[in-house]
Amino acid sequence: MNLFEQYGLSDSILKAINELGYSEPTEIQKQTIPYLLSKEEDLIALAQTGTGKTAAFSLPILEQIDENIKKVQALILCPTRELCLQISRDIANYSKYLSNVSSLAVYGGSSISDQIKGLKKNPQIVIGTPGRVNDMIKRGVLKLNEVQWLVLDEADEMLSMGFKQELETILVETPKDRRTYLFSATMSKQVESIAKNYMKGAHKISAGGINEVKKNITHKFVLVRDRQKNNGLRRILDANPDIYSIIFCRTRVETQSVADFLMQQGYSCDALHGDLSQAQRDTVMKKFRLKNLQILVATDVAARGLDVNDLTHVIHFSLPDDPEVFVHRSGRTGRAGKNGDSIAIIRPSEMFKFNRIKKETSIKVEEMPIPTKETILKAKEIYLSDKLLTENLDSESFTLSNTPDLSIISKEELYKRIMYLELKSTWNFYKNEKDIAPIDKNERSTDRGNNSRDRGSRRERDRNAKSSSDRSNNRRNKKQGNFTRFFFNLGKKDNLNKVTVIDLINKNTKGARADIGDIDIRDKFTFFEVDSNYTTQLLNKINKLSFNGKSMSLEIAQ
Repeated sequence: MNLFEQYGLSDSILKAINELGYSEPTEIQKQTIPYLLSKEEDLIALAQTGTGKTAAFSLPILEQIDENIKKVQALILCPTRELCLQISRDIANYSKYLSNVSSLAVYGGSSISDQIKGLKKNPQIVIGTPGRVNDMIKRGVLKLNEVQWLVLDEADEMLSMGFKQELETILVETPKDRRTYLFSATMSKQVESIAKNYMKGAHKISAGGINEVKKNITHKFVLVRDRQKNNGLRRILDANPDIYSIIFCRTRVETQSVADFLMQQGYSCDALHGDLSQAQRDTVMKKFRLKNLQILVATDVAARGLDVNDLTHVIHFSLPDDPEVFVHRSGRTGRAGKNGDSIAIIRPSEMFKFNRIKKETSIKVEEMPIPTKETILKAKEIYLSDKLLTENLDSESFTLSNTPDLSIISKEELYKRIMYLELKSTWNFYKNEKDIAPIDKNERSTDRGNNSRDRGSRRERDRNAKSSSDRSNNRRNKKQGNFTRFFFNLGKKDNLNKVTVIDLINKNTKGARADIGDIDIRDKFTFFEVDSNYTTQLLNKINKLSFNGKSMSLEIAQ
């Protein structure tokens, strides 16, 4: 029996979800669907990504929508175009046999004229990002006077991305007697404010707790020096031959760099970040969903809305600043009752930051050794031998033209020869490759780690501090205020040094000199931290400048 039948859903909806393989509701669906079908009240639902939220709110809406009214009756808002498209696809699948119900996705980065044409066809359900929905309202092509249901999906993400004003504008445009369903992974002060000001006596439910760490995810970390991160990543991938993973990076440049490295090494991999066009992003995500890619390297922002249920691993190539983001990332594996691994690749200078993440999220993390060549070869042999014994062989269509006499060699020799042919390239690569030596206790900066770079000895730090103070007296203790971390497109290869960075900041901030935090100059780019009060000034000014003939690009590090 399909357990969704108990909710009294129509045969058309049951037929559609049965074809999708839905037979047993998830926890959020168990709590939400019967409530929304029986009550005309607002709802606040706290649930993580990947818990089945879309079906939880859209099935009751589809069940109750009036097919005869050709006006927008339901508006679903979400933070990114990727999530917008995902929800749109899901609703199209759920309403497959509701011939008179139509839906439309409206989002940035795609033809607005096509979306305007779509709105003129009067869909009953509109799924959109706040910016594009607001634009459509201002143009007069999106009328919300008949809206009965307003869904704020991933409300915390929309607010953290700066959509508060757009959300409030949209909320005011909808009828006061609408039903508002707010779904969020966290109940931040901003989310509470929206709920307080725009919802009435909302019923609250929680599925799995706010930011609860999943018990079926094993959290691990490896400790490597900065110059060994790529090699360490390769060894982790090689030690898990069946891996299906997202690798998270902080910036689009780092994302592309890691993806390029892996592709050059022959991995089935691609990058997902903000520099890609919408068509490119759609292509990459489709390939990954279909498992035509084994590995996806992505920024946190670009990966939002990518809903994949059977990831074996999440790898944190770079740590996020926000512990909640770490939990969100990790929660992409270990779904649908399966186990998953979350592996963080940590530099010694990041241990202080990582310890803070562990403390604030209460996750239990075990340190794992960096895989050795013996570990890698053994893992690959076990994987291949299992496939050799369990792979289904289509003996009728798969025929061989030559069947040699194998009686001259033993089973053991035959097995060894097969393994050698399969593992030869891995064996040759690691044959002369030295294993990565573990980092001793004296090198682990656990008590006073610097969050963005290796610090060196105390003598070096004192000498650098003195030299820096001779040039500028405005690099103060970071505890004195909030700092914004920037990504800058120039680095050592552009002859950039710390003096230049400090001068650049000072020349482009008005009034008193801005407090400057860490400066981390890499070969092709730089990270630096500045008092958050000067964020807008720096972004507006530096992006108009050039250095040695190269245009400057400054953005907030992700």
